[in-house]
Amino acid sequence: MTHTLLNLVDRNDFRRLFIEHLGWENPTLRPVTLSIEDNTYTLTQVAGFSGLRVWYCNELPPRRIQRLIDQELARESHERLVIFGNDTHQEWRWPRRAENGGTHAKLIAHTHAIGQPDSHLESQLEVIRIGFDEEPTLPEILTRMREAFDYEAAESAVAAAKLMAELYVHLDSTGFDEHHASVFLVRTLFCLYADDSDLWQRDLFTRYIEERTNEDGSDLGEKLADLYQALNQPREERPSQDDELIQAFPYVNGSVFGEATETPAFTEQSRKLLLKATYFNWAEISPAIFGSLFQAVKDKRARREFGAHYTTEENILKAIRPLFLDDLEESFAKAYDSKKALEALLKKLGDLNILDPACGCGNFLIIAYRELRALELRIHQRLQELYPKRRQLSLDAASLVHVKLSQFHGIEIEEWPATIAKTAMFFVEHQANQALSLALGYAYPMLPLQDSAQITVGNALRLDWRELLPAGPNTFIMGNPPFIGQYTKAADQTEDMKLVWGELYDGYLDYVTAWFKKASDFFRPVNGGRFAFVSTNSIAQGQPVPALFGPLFDAGWRIRFAHQTFAWQSEAPGGAAVHCVITGYDKHERSAPQLFTYDNVKGEPQQVPAKQINAYLVDGPNVLVQKRSKALSPQLPKVAFGSKPADGGNLIVEPNEHAAVVEDPIAAKYLRPFIGAKQLIHNTPRWCLWMADEEFNPSDIQRSPILKERVEVCRRWRSSQTTGGDAYKLRDTPHLFRGNEHRPLVPYVGIPRHFSETRAFATVKRFAADVICGDANFAAEDPDGFLFGVISSSMFITWQRAVGGKIKSDLRFSNTLVWNNLPLPTVHQDLRDMVIEAGKGVIAARELHPERSLADHYNPLAMSPALLKAHAALDRVVDKAFGAKKPLHSNEERLALLFERYADMTA
Repeated sequence: MTHTLLNLVDRNDFRRLFIEHLGWENPTLRPVTLSIEDNTYTLTQVAGFSGLRVWYCNELPPRRIQRLIDQELARESHERLVIFGNDTHQEWRWPRRAENGGTHAKLIAHTHAIGQPDSHLESQLEVIRIGFDEEPTLPEILTRMREAFDYEAAESAVAAAKLMAELYVHLDSTGFDEHHASVFLVRTLFCLYADDSDLWQRDLFTRYIEERTNEDGSDLGEKLADLYQALNQPREERPSQDDELIQAFPYVNGSVFGEATETPAFTEQSRKLLLKATYFNWAEISPAIFGSLFQAVKDKRARREFGAHYTTEENILKAIRPLFLDDLEESFAKAYDSKKALEALLKKLGDLNILDPACGCGNFLIIAYRELRALELRIHQRLQELYPKRRQLSLDAASLVHVKLSQFHGIEIEEWPATIAKTAMFFVEHQANQALSLALGYAYPMLPLQDSAQITVGNALRLDWRELLPAGPNTFIMGNPPFIGQYTKAADQTEDMKLVWGELYDGYLDYVTAWFKKASDFFRPVNGGRFAFVSTNSIAQGQPVPALFGPLFDAGWRIRFAHQTFAWQSEAPGGAAVHCVITGYDKHERSAPQLFTYDNVKGEPQQVPAKQINAYLVDGPNVLVQKRSKALSPQLPKVAFGSKPADGGNLIVEPNEHAAVVEDPIAAKYLRPFIGAKQLIHNTPRWCLWMADEEFNPSDIQRSPILKERVEVCRRWRSSQTTGGDAYKLRDTPHLFRGNEHRPLVPYVGIPRHFSETRAFATVKRFAADVICGDANFAAEDPDGFLFGVISSSMFITWQRAVGGKIKSDLRFSNTLVWNNLPLPTVHQDLRDMVIEAGKGVIAARELHPERSLADHYNPLAMSPALLKAHAALDRVVDKAFGAKKPLHSNEERLALLFERYADMTA
């Protein structure tokens, strides 16, 4: 069917297309003839429905002329779709009106090459098809048109940013100074937005480029410089000889056009790029998206991945709602029927100060401003409902605005995103002013700009934030500072950390934590104030936890709300997953803390009851688990790394080498199963040559060609390594692994360094002493199986998840942090025997399917009923071993018990 539609399009048979195939109605108006710049154009109505008419012009004039034709046609047909065409191309033009109440319309364009496939146009036509039994109203038809012909969807926002990136590349190629290029691009973006958003006459900037500049681009830079200078002058102060089109532009103010800059050079191609940019509907691009997209304009790598690091509004709201917005919404609900209380709430909005000390392109500030202005508008609407005469007492719309741009502060280390942030804040203010005018019936003065966000360019960790805004109960700090781990910080970033943390500096702390310390210090000694940051989830895991939360708790802060680990969503396909948490802090407040959990990292948040959120972002006592060299529990043996080959692969026997070693009777004596991480989890075979036991005979090396060759190559390899490393130090004993005094001499449990986050239980296994455990795993002697039972339980994996570190979302085992702090009390022999027997039940359930690896057994989507039953039986007895007085039904209950036990055992 769609091919039939496209055939009719290519034959210019639009009447049959719309009436017979798309279900539209017959035309109702006669052809219209228009004279535009000494040329005559005839437009014929071919169809219509509910007041929207489709017109066809059998010529394809330049887009500037198309726009003039559309403006004239608007006198006859308010809602219209105009198709211009010649023998080779068509342009479908639809004036799309904004959904946010703007009065202007953007003339959307879709270009079709006749005779060429056009799946996009085919899909557009299907969207506007009207069924036999349908009678859509005009608003419903316009909704379909918007869906079909909205050229400014998210993909087009990216395309618009790419065009600006091409302009930047052009400026850069001409040697234009980077700072001046930044200023020029921001001014251009402002004009593009103003063209589409009612800031001035529709397409005034577009007309200026089309009508006042040469097609070869030779005078474009000079003409734009003239315009940008005029935009910084009130009309009455402009030279009288100024172009009448320039005089049509209003005075902007607001520092956007204040700075004197160099004049860029343009070409015919770069002028076309700029004109192409004018065809987008910039008013439909959310300022929040705008910031993220255009941050990438000047970065080569980011230009290849437009949108990859866009911060979704949903995630921003996770931070700002519980930080301050929910409280304000609640205050509005309480004040709903009280004029005095509503007016007091308006005043409170005007007293707020918001700081994002790592603001980038301003996404957090933009969303916060938008939400506060929306709340302010709802308050005014309610006041008008309560007191209809109130409107007569108000002199102008500006007096109704209590939430000012100057209340919003940002710090950004780079000039370009800071400039984008400030500009985007103008745009979101304009949208809020439009909404106010539309809702309350006031004419809001859009220009000149009266206010601006306070964006500071500088290193936030070296600035005194108190010089930028006051500390106090009405100040809120929020944002998404950079995450840079222990081993990836640059030297200057390490210096930043030391400067902020002082004597409390800990090298394990992520760079992001410096913003927490700065925020804490900012409010000292003020009792009030709140702050919240998005951060890497590592701040609440493992060794860094005490280093961050100890000072925060000591300073009197509590965790007001927390989102446990979730995936920070990227808007770009293939964007790297970043696992984050959000934590918010306050002092001396009595509201119940808000804890949000996730069934999986890509799921939706669920709020759960909490009495106190601790440093591990769970409901429990404020304990800080620190490394310890010996186990807290007297019941637990020492856990240590397995043996490290440090051999360049020469003492390891791969499956394809096994047969040759077995055929050598001397080498075969020293062949042992070897368990690395892959062997443990996936049951893949591997062996090693183990010559560390008492039965080793040194002369065997000379008598075995395989041993002689492998040991000699190992010696040479170790001798060539870095002199300070383990391998070089072992060059004189090339037949041995690195010494390991903790190698198990009895049956032991092999423990991988990392567990998959998706598995319900730790993937551990018992081995005989002659199976060599490699250093990719930990090992612990377990002669009777008690240790296996403990570590295979839900109690252990719950503790691991809470206090252990992670790589992304995978769990990282630590003997000193996780194992040595496991709060297992003394277990009497009868209960110990029950744990051992239950552990044997788990092993027996595994052995029902000997062909399965641990990865297979513990696939969260495919665990066998027998294995699940065995683990449930194990959990019942291990829960008792940890002191449970009644059956536990969830890991949340287990974690509460674990923290209670830990607090008792460390008191």
